[in-house]
Amino acid sequence: MQPSNPHILRLDQFLSELNQFDLIIDVRSPAEFALDHIPGAVNFPVLNNEERAQIGTLYKQVSPFAAKKLGAALVSKNIAKHIEENLLELPREWRPLIYCWRGGERSGAFTHILNRIGWKAMQLESGYQGFRRTVIDGLEHAASTFRFQVICGMTGSGKTRALQEAQKHGAQILDLEALAIHRGSVLGNEPNIEQPSQKGFETALWNALRNLDPSKPVLVESESKKVGGVHIPDALMEKIRNGACIELRSSPQTRVSWLIREYHHFLTDTDNFKSKLALLTAHYGKVQITKWNEAIDAGNFPELVEELLVKHYDPSYQSSIVRNFPQYKTENFVQLDNDSDEAFAKAAKAIVTKLA
Repeated sequence: MQPSNPHILRLDQFLSELNQFDLIIDVRSPAEFALDHIPGAVNFPVLNNEERAQIGTLYKQVSPFAAKKLGAALVSKNIAKHIEENLLELPREWRPLIYCWRGGERSGAFTHILNRIGWKAMQLESGYQGFRRTVIDGLEHAASTFRFQVICGMTGSGKTRALQEAQKHGAQILDLEALAIHRGSVLGNEPNIEQPSQKGFETALWNALRNLDPSKPVLVESESKKVGGVHIPDALMEKIRNGACIELRSSPQTRVSWLIREYHHFLTDTDNFKSKLALLTAHYGKVQITKWNEAIDAGNFPELVEELLVKHYDPSYQSSIVRNFPQYKTENFVQLDNDSDEAFAKAAKAIVTKLA
């Protein structure tokens, strides 16, 4: 049923009209916005975190009427502030899309005021909850329509760099580690950057896929189901794992050199390095962890990295690749000569020529 309010954007129109708006405004609290939001949205909260909690308490402990009175006062004050600080210089032709949690009171108030001023503001039907359904449906659809080809390879072989280089040679790529803000191993978190929430990761994944062409193959790196603290949706993971595999092979020397370059922050933040290795205590025991810590203190990083590869990463890869990627074939590979820019460009070009 079409909403009677002409300023409401129906959910089934959302994707086709999304790029027609000059700004997407999320009026939820900063905490709600941080958890997940429509890509490109800005946060103009009509209730901040504390005010939202205050209204909720008042609603439960006193009455809905008391909560609405105070809520109206706070919302009006905050909307006025946003208009004064952010919107006064905008022309009459400016067209924003506004949403809140369910597409109700908070976004409705903001939309009403902007339209009374003279702007053509629209309110998203069902708000963030409606958008969230769009993301879930979109990821399920992508799992059934996209065709993936997978760059496999042992830790340190340079898969991520080769994936990024392949994009320069015309390949469509899905960079799961970039979207997850994690390199996919016990040492893989990015320094001083938090991973997205699970919902935030799924939104980033949906947004990346909707900009790709499903009629062409998508190149992706082999990953576990979990990339750090977030997991790849099951249907999409199954489709990726059934994709054809191209293995990137690198010599032990190249892998050690590349890993030291990629994880250079551990060379200075040695306490962090030790705390990550401590997570492996259950697998290797305190004696082994102590030896690795001593290698860190001595600055023996090449030897330590090589031992971690031989003892931990390589056995894990060898046991999982055949089990999880049924189309993996040892004869389908590309050799990375070294960790130079030229070598990565050469390997990426060879990978792209193998795409079917």
